[in-house]
Amino acid sequence: MPQLLLELFSEEIPARMQAQAAKDLERMAREHLAAAGFLPEALTTFAGPRRLTLVAEGLPLAQADRKEELKGPRVGAPPQAMEGFLRKTGLTQDQLVERDGVYMAFIEKKGRPTAEIVAEMVEAIVRGFPWPKSMIWGYKKLRWVRPLKRILCVLDREVVPFSIEGIESGDVTEGHRFMGEAKPFVAKDFDEYAAGLEKHFVVLDVEERKQRILEGCKTLCFARHLEMVEDQGLLDEVAGLAEWPTPVLGDMDPSFLDLPPEVIRTSMRTHQKYFAVKKPGEPGLAPHFITIANIEAADGGKVIAAGNAKVLSARLSDARFFWDEDRKAGNFDAWLKKLDGVTFHAKLGTMAQRVERIVALAGEIAPLVGADVAKAKEAARLAKADLASGMVGEFPELQGLMGGYYAREAGLDPEIAAAIQDHYKPQGPSDAVPTAPLAIAVALADKLDTLVGFFAIDEKPTGSKDPYALRRAALGVIRIVLENGLRVSLAQFGKEDLIAFFADRLKVTLRDQGKRHDLVDAVFALGDDDLARIVARVQALDGFLKTDDGKNLLAGYKRASNILKAEEKKGPLPTGEMQAPTADSDAEVGLYNALRLLDKPLKETLAKEDFTGAMTQLAELRGPVDAYLDGVFVNEPEHRDNRLRTLAAVRDAMGQVADFGLIAG
Repeated sequence: MPQLLLELFSEEIPARMQAQAAKDLERMAREHLAAAGFLPEALTTFAGPRRLTLVAEGLPLAQADRKEELKGPRVGAPPQAMEGFLRKTGLTQDQLVERDGVYMAFIEKKGRPTAEIVAEMVEAIVRGFPWPKSMIWGYKKLRWVRPLKRILCVLDREVVPFSIEGIESGDVTEGHRFMGEAKPFVAKDFDEYAAGLEKHFVVLDVEERKQRILEGCKTLCFARHLEMVEDQGLLDEVAGLAEWPTPVLGDMDPSFLDLPPEVIRTSMRTHQKYFAVKKPGEPGLAPHFITIANIEAADGGKVIAAGNAKVLSARLSDARFFWDEDRKAGNFDAWLKKLDGVTFHAKLGTMAQRVERIVALAGEIAPLVGADVAKAKEAARLAKADLASGMVGEFPELQGLMGGYYAREAGLDPEIAAAIQDHYKPQGPSDAVPTAPLAIAVALADKLDTLVGFFAIDEKPTGSKDPYALRRAALGVIRIVLENGLRVSLAQFGKEDLIAFFADRLKVTLRDQGKRHDLVDAVFALGDDDLARIVARVQALDGFLKTDDGKNLLAGYKRASNILKAEEKKGPLPTGEMQAPTADSDAEVGLYNALRLLDKPLKETLAKEDFTGAMTQLAELRGPVDAYLDGVFVNEPEHRDNRLRTLAAVRDAMGQVADFGLIAG
């Protein structure tokens, strides 16, 4: 079957945009091909520093003839409706077919050559590509992330002819900008294309580029008895900066090692895209770095390493200046005064006012997590001070961390310094949570102030938009509470909308662990806002519903609940407690006795928060409930009221554990 090869060749594409660009190219191509009735056997995309590539296997050379069926106006509809439908279809009324009082049009469409469809598809993709940022250049009106230079488009080894803003399609591309012959070459299918790129020093696949970087770095480090400090985010970025990535090991001035290692790594990573290195088994960093060049230098990279070392020295000299200035006595007080002039949010006041709120919250939370109240307030008061420091001004990602360093340099209580350092944690799913009581108190206060404040001014996340990172803050609270086994009631910090927001975030957390979101709904319906208890209930419920007893009891609950709902529509349900059955029915007596025997033990088990035990006790109802529903006529007039009370008692007993009515299945 014919193969389609497409390459959009441009000036450098920002590394941060490449992964999404590959996904968007695949999505848009699939949508256009599907609309034309094509289902490729395979469709793969690649993204790199200067090119987006797509290869689709198994496309026909022409579209099959198609018969479209269009639904028109009803018989007797106004003439204007019929006229509009006829204009749309290009038919006359006598060519329409009446079906069930509606006019139908059947239109024969002859299949078009695939090349024509591909040409239209590529132009639509290029003109409508969703780059986060794009530009125009020269006299062209076309927008692209960077100036678009070439379009290679071949189908079944033949060029698909078209032109977009003067850029003619062809079967020519080019390799590395500097290495090799550095001139265009012809590629009529993917095998020729991939081989040609490799020959011209271009690694097409980003995963292959990453592997090349890792292997090169490890080889360099092994030769010098060093070890690369792994950094997945940096690896992802540098793999998008070089078409022929070549690691080069350089040396830095050892005198800079007296700076905090985080400062050195941040300076390397943020400004220079270098990997840090260390000596195996030793703390701290080694006086070396690895840069990823885009060429294989004749001298093995010596000149590249020397030049990069000079640039790094200049960067670290700036960092040393900030480090020395920030450690001067009295800086904390000066920084706190500066926060008076820093606006946190127009509706939420200054950063200094935010600090006051965090201090108050930390004081409330401290007793709940076993922290000293006075220390918690002091740590909260100083936690944001480093925002006014020189180092954090240069490297915002070091906020909190530098505050901890400066607190230790100022001789403050080590617990307070540690709380300042850790209060932003966790900042992502891979980040550790604070575990010291003082750090927990300040971290929770910081995140809860953010959540409560923005919810109060109705700045809640909408859709994919979350400009104030409230989802991350909520997930941070959840992780801190759960991973530290804290017993905190969220109701004392937020209103119903915020509690519901936490429920949604908890669903995400538990779903990532393989738990069902409807189980979270079933537990939250009880009105419990203790996260640890909610998770314990969900875990017990999840295990219970995976057993036969659990599945069957859930089915019985739904049957009982449906009967009660149906009767409730007829009028109010009978009130009061169920009574001993008067009818001669073993099933009725059995369920009555089972419910009476279950009542006290279930309450005691739930009071001990033994939710797994409670599920085991509920399992004892399975047989009596099944027998009751299968053998008792609930609506028998003489016994109806008491039998409905009995079903309500089943619902109420199970409702002490979760709202089973919200569980799917």
